[in-house]
Parts: sequence; structure tokens; C-alpha cells
Amino acid sequence: MKIPKHLGIILDGNRRFAKRLMQNPEKGHEWGYKKVKELLKWCKEFKIKELTVYAFSLENFDRPKQEFNYIMKLFKKAFNELSKEKDLDQTKISFIGRIWMFSKDIQKIMLNLVEKTKNNKPFKVNFAMAYSGRAEIIDAVKKIAEQIKYNKLDPNSIDENIINKNLYLNSNPDLIIRTSETRLSGFLLWQSAYSELIFLPNKLWPELTKQDFISCLEEYSNRNRRFGK
Repeated sequence: MKIPKHLGIILDGNRRFAKRLMQNPEKGHEWGYKKVKELLKWCKEFKIKELTVYAFSLENFDRPKQEFNYIMKLFKKAFNELSKEKDLDQTKISFIGRIWMFSKDIQKIMLNLVEKTKNNKPFKVNFAMAYSGRAEIIDAVKKIAEQIKYNKLDPNSIDENIINKNLYLNSNPDLIIRTSETRLSGFLLWQSAYSELIFLPNKLWPELTKQDFISCLEEYSNRNRRFGK
């Protein structure tokens, strides 16, 4: 089976899953977190080299206060637990997005995790946090404009490579999977130009099974990627 080197995952459906079970939305996020832990194991098992997880969008900051506060506590718990994983020495962690929007304590946990794992291999995990594909492009344009302003970059030299270097993430996913809906919702807008897309509208994130995951990999393996050629 042909395995994607870089996999992107859009986590969606935590709240609806909780509602279906007549539970509070917070419970859905807890189940969603447990599913992410399973996902990391699946990716390692199938030797996927890089995983980018859409964990928290810019729009998510507008969630109801009680739910928002619970999610922040869950992030603290999740990243603290991740830092203590036995096989963390094989995983490099990064965070992409407007990380400065999070509280100082959460930022500290993130930065410590990045520093602790910066030389690890072979598995890389990128958590898209306070992320928006449009915001990423806007921030890249600002960085390029500043380089031009201080004569560090010739405008005529701007090409795809220059854009890539100034994005949050200079890596293109081979496959993007989304549960619950059939849209990208701003996820890796630049990087996904030639990504294979698999939507699972009838699956909410917490109920994704390992067999669902394998089926997505099999479908990807059977596709003929020609990149417009």
C-alpha cells in the first residue's frame, strides 16, 4: 500500500457527537482528544512521516466562554501528557498559527514541547492552533513586505519558494482527511493545492475507527496523482 508521507487531518464533530449522546459539548472535546491520541499511534504504525492536525481555528475563539475555558484546560492537559510520552524521543512537535493569541501559560507549555522535541525523528506532528489559512497567507505577505522594506529581498525574486519559506508550514500534505463535513474550512489553503482529499461526512471525529483510517489510506493508495501533468 502506498502511504502518504504527510497527512493532514481536520478534526470535526466533537460537539455534535456529544449532543447525539445527550452530553455537554465539553465531553465531546474530551472524546475528541482521546481519538487524537489513537491517531498518533496509527500514524506511527503505518510509518507516516508527518501529521498536521487542525486542532483550533481562529474562529474557535468565539466559542461560548464555558466551552472555550474547558478546551483551554484540555489543551494544557493534552500537551503536558504528550511531553511525558515514553516514545516522545521519536516525535518532533511544532505549532502553526497565531500562537500569541493563547494565554501565556499555554504558550509556555507549547514552546517547552517544541524545544524538548526539536531534534527528534522520524515522526513530525504539527498542531494548527489559532490557525486560519487566510491568516497564514496574510502573515506571510507581511513578512515578505518587511523583508522588501529593509532591502533584504528583491520583489522580482518572489516565487513559490519564497512564499513557502514565509508560511507557517513549509510542507505540503499528500492527503487531507476531514470528518463530518465536505469542505477544507481554510485548512492549509496554499499547501493543499495538490493534496488528495477524502471527506467522511457521515463520521464525527470521536467515532472514527482504525478501520476507517485504513480505508482512507487504501483509497489514497489507489489514486493516480498526476499533479496536473
